[in-house]
Amino acid sequence: MSIAGLCKVLLSPWAGYVHVNVKMDLGYGVLWLLTVLLEGISCQGVYAPPTVRIIHSGLACNIEEERYSERVYTIREGETLELTCLVTGHPRPQIRWTKTAGSASDRFQDSSVFNETLRIENIQRHQGGRYYCKAENGLGSPAIKSIRVDVYYLDDPIVTVHQSIGEAKEQFYYERTVFLRCIANSNPPVRYSWKRGEEILLQGSDKGVEIYEPFFTQGETKILKLKNLRPQDYANYSCIASVRNVCNIPDKIVSFKLSNRTASPSIKLLVDDPIVVNPGEAITLVCVTTGGEPTPTLMWVRSTGTLPEKTVLKGGTLTIPAITSEDAGTYSCIANNNVGNPAKKSTSIIVRALKKGRFWITPDPYHKDDNIQIGREVKISCQVEAVPSEELTFSWFKNGRPLRSSERMVITQTDPDVSPGTTNLDIIDLKFTDFGTYTCVASLKGGGISDISIDVNISSSTVPPNLTVPKGKSPMVAREGDTIELQCQISGKPKPIIMWSRADKDVPMPDGSMQMESYDGILRIVNVSREMTGTYRCQTSQYNGFNVKPRDALVQLIVQYPPAVEPVFQEIRQGLGHSVTMNCRVLRAYPTKVLMYEWRLGSKLLEKGQFDSQDYTELTVNILAKEHYGTYNCSIINEAGSGRCSFLVTGKAYPPEFYYDTYNPLWQNKAQIYSYKLQWTQMNPDAVDRILAYRLGIRQAGLQRWWEREISVNGIIKKGELMTNNLTELVRPEPYEVRLTPINRFGEGDSAIRIIKYSAPINPHLREFHCGFEESNICLFTQDDTDIFDWTKQSASTRDTRYTPNTGPTTDAGGSKHGFYMYIETSRPRMDGEKARLLSPIFNIAQKNPYGSSNTVYCFSFFYHMYGKHIGALNIFLRLKGQTSTDIPLWSAKGNKGEQWKQTHLNIHPTSSFQLIFEGIRGDGIEGDIAIDDISIMEGECSIIDQPDTTPSSSGNGTFIHIWLYPVFLFLSVLSHQR
Repeated sequence: MSIAGLCKVLLSPWAGYVHVNVKMDLGYGVLWLLTVLLEGISCQGVYAPPTVRIIHSGLACNIEEERYSERVYTIREGETLELTCLVTGHPRPQIRWTKTAGSASDRFQDSSVFNETLRIENIQRHQGGRYYCKAENGLGSPAIKSIRVDVYYLDDPIVTVHQSIGEAKEQFYYERTVFLRCIANSNPPVRYSWKRGEEILLQGSDKGVEIYEPFFTQGETKILKLKNLRPQDYANYSCIASVRNVCNIPDKIVSFKLSNRTASPSIKLLVDDPIVVNPGEAITLVCVTTGGEPTPTLMWVRSTGTLPEKTVLKGGTLTIPAITSEDAGTYSCIANNNVGNPAKKSTSIIVRALKKGRFWITPDPYHKDDNIQIGREVKISCQVEAVPSEELTFSWFKNGRPLRSSERMVITQTDPDVSPGTTNLDIIDLKFTDFGTYTCVASLKGGGISDISIDVNISSSTVPPNLTVPKGKSPMVAREGDTIELQCQISGKPKPIIMWSRADKDVPMPDGSMQMESYDGILRIVNVSREMTGTYRCQTSQYNGFNVKPRDALVQLIVQYPPAVEPVFQEIRQGLGHSVTMNCRVLRAYPTKVLMYEWRLGSKLLEKGQFDSQDYTELTVNILAKEHYGTYNCSIINEAGSGRCSFLVTGKAYPPEFYYDTYNPLWQNKAQIYSYKLQWTQMNPDAVDRILAYRLGIRQAGLQRWWEREISVNGIIKKGELMTNNLTELVRPEPYEVRLTPINRFGEGDSAIRIIKYSAPINPHLREFHCGFEESNICLFTQDDTDIFDWTKQSASTRDTRYTPNTGPTTDAGGSKHGFYMYIETSRPRMDGEKARLLSPIFNIAQKNPYGSSNTVYCFSFFYHMYGKHIGALNIFLRLKGQTSTDIPLWSAKGNKGEQWKQTHLNIHPTSSFQLIFEGIRGDGIEGDIAIDDISIMEGECSIIDQPDTTPSSSGNGTFIHIWLYPVFLFLSVLSHQR
């Protein structure tokens, strides 16, 4: 092993304790190792890229490894999904959960969860899909793991009945076939069975019955075909939908009674079509059934969306009080009784309305100029929007007197397909006596709606429009955030509506539309922004004016805005005596000329000047002193205002980085007291003056008071150097909040806070180990990748006993309904003989003699629960380091042991690092759940022996050099095993 290789070991996530086992000849190997020790090992510290794995807890039906290492987590709809992302790496990686959908239509979801545990209560089918846990800490590539969540469900099945009546053959034979179709949505695919009364129907059991699945339905539909109906075919039929009890989902049944009166629905509407009403009236639609067996259900729908909120439904009667134009549309009554096709009848509701009255004047088209002159033709047009259009009528008046169509005054109505709701008055050979006020009045025949009256004045002063921009109104200059008015001046009579748009036709107006109307030629823009800079076009429309070629004009808008600068804020940490340079850069500004800058420290002016050709200004402090610490502001100024860069120059230290990957940070030396090995590195220790001490604060979670003390630091901290402080006298099992603050001659730096929790300790040199599976990491137990299914973490309070009440524990081993344990779920799809294997962490035995072999004995005990008539077996194995192919049997139990927790104690004599394996084997039925809890390993022999020690001894040959690496010391032991 090279020094670089040893460094790699030291920097691994297990750097708190590393055990390297090297097989080599003595002599040169020992000399090499001693050389390493004498020279010292120089490594970059404990920084490491992230690693990640996903563990599950909660209410999984099953979790399995598919090919290509795809993990599939199966859960029942409505249960709680809980996935935990366990990470290693330093600094502590940031964790992000994301999801891709189970179907292409669902797309990728942007919502993310930044937490170790992803918890979804009452999970629904659309929430199935692939979930990704991504961990990154800025070192190397992000670590990503995924798991596919499969949500199982079974909806209530629906039976529909269809009839097929063939043509009469030879006048004597009349065939009548009935199809009963059963449909249910499910995951996994549903299986169907049919019953007639209590008789189970199978394909081939009755010549008059066929059972099949249409190819195109892919197993989602089952059809029962009754050929040439017979008297015995009139009966009660039941369709049973089943997903074979996976996830304890029960079968669902739907029944249908087939008789000689069975018929598809028919309905009629007791209303006219269409229905024309005035706004404010109440409307009632009545739908009645005229046939159908079973009795159909009635439902009202609207073609353009949901029914109005104020709708009142009572059976087949729909009432809309105080109707408005928004309530208009097509309403349909649908009757369904699952026989044949649903019946549907529709009617349209039309709400009378008159709006948007407009006019335009068209000069004589046979003359080039647009003026109205005596002897020429002129046409006046009026237009309204009317509902219903067929009720629209127009009346014309001159100076208040009715006007009838004549040879010289021709009144026409435009084709509705060309210009709906439009009437025209053509005045042929205009005379002086024709000058006056012409009025067109639009009304609806049904009444109830106010008429729209439009006045048009024809006189010698009626002239076409002209459009100009007043002097000094272009270009218009405004500052960002102001309110500005763009103006086009209109002359002529009558004055038409002005349409405003951007000269660049692809750019929208400030309100997002492509055009904006103005009746006075003014465009008012509130809260002007820099994006609104540009050229605007004002243009006459034909409405309320002359129907001639549009007049237009252009107005330029210039928006001034203060300089945009970078950085807006930057923190600079530097120690005393060093230099600091600050740079403030202009990104954009208008106007760009005459840019000034000012540098200030607090309120003190340090420097000011004017930009030449460069786009930045720079300030340097050559030798940093205490009075130079503070906030520096650089203001860059133009006519519109100023932009500011801020720099906080400080000498305070960066926060420490807690080290979370300490192997066994927790140990227990008293019954109710535990200790914790707190480890950390210092972020960027060279950025400021050296760290003199740390202020350590600790308080019990939920309490207000902090207990504080200082940890002195001798020497200079190096980047990546792992520091340790043991927290003692912590009350079990309370969690604590720890705050660590670096101190240098500047003062206190940034603090870091973390939570430490009590969990069963796992010691490098095994003295004592306890695990009750209460923590999310289940004491670092792992699932065996080679088995068929997994052990599941569970508590009695969340366990569903509706479908398997006669198996499994009702509490944990300590009698608590809220405590956790591990168990194997034997419900479907589990099969007889399938195995689930749970692996303990690797334990390293304590050395009695650093130069000899260990003969340490341990007392291994655990609680087990084996209740149910289908209990299989529970086996315990010992796996020694380097012997993964030969697991040593320790203990075994089979069959029902009663509804109680039992404890067993075993003496074990491992000769090297070891693991314990818990193997649960499924029995021949679903009532076979096996549970384990409160696992304990303690140095020394058991005071109670439930079963003789069956651990065989182990032997080997060769020479092993064991290197034990600790944060504080390092020593050698040479073990020689002779065959």
